[in-house]
Amino acid sequence: MCLSGTGKNARVEGYRIGGKTGTSEDGVNTNKYVTSFIGVAPIEDPEVVMLVTLYNPTGEGGHQGGGVAAPIGSQVLGEVLPYLEIQKQGIEDSRVNVTMPDVRGKSIKEAKSILKETGLNVRLQTEEEEINEEETIVIEQLPKPGIQILSETEVDIYYK
Repeated sequence: MCLSGTGKNARVEGYRIGGKTGTSEDGVNTNKYVTSFIGVAPIEDPEVVMLVTLYNPTGEGGHQGGGVAAPIGSQVLGEVLPYLEIQKQGIEDSRVNVTMPDVRGKSIKEAKSILKETGLNVRLQTEEEEINEEETIVIEQLPKPGIQILSETEVDIYYK
């Protein structure tokens, strides 16, 4: 099962899955994206290889491979592996489903506190090296608010 990186959203309880996500812009300054997830399962003795490619995805998961393509991989593998009668490996995951809170409009300090209380990790997205976390306001977040994600997921915070 994926425990780190953006591919962790492809996890299927009881199976060890290897994978890689991808995100690229579809042309120059088009604001359109191609997102992907490639995965193999079970990782010890692969029997399934899959590729999910989405062109210009829109919606709750944003446009990044870990936010939209990996969860689709999880859904497909969650159906395919039991269908192929591939045995679960007795792996337990302590993470739980949580609802992604809305931290837009909050200070970075407030956003970090809310996300930590929810069991999520924060990744700040900026080119600035030093910021005042009490005064700097979050303008966007990925994943989007309201969707179900796993605790310990990394949340991208954007600000000016």
